[in-house]
Amino acid sequence: MGLLVRLRVSFRRLPARYAAIVMPLVLSLFMTCVVSAIATARSLGMTAAFTHTWMAAWGLSWLIAFPTLLLVMPVVRRVVAVIVEPPAR
Repeated sequence: MGLLVRLRVSFRRLPARYAAIVMPLVLSLFMTCVVSAIATARSLGMTAAFTHTWMAAWGLSWLIAFPTLLLVMPVVRRVVAVIVEPPAR
């Protein structure tokens, strides 16, 4: 928790209007990192070429995932709103 508090103090936060861009950006970075690492490890194993191949796969998958998430997130939010009850007031 101490590291998070220090990070919060060390930079200025973005205004709330940027949440629609920052959410898919962060989500796409994490998800493509994990998925590309698993796929690369499965196909190559932990060889000397793993890191280079993984980074290339990660970069390509992120270039596709981020714009896709920007387009799909509004649809996903609507689907979730149909499936999940709104919070009680």
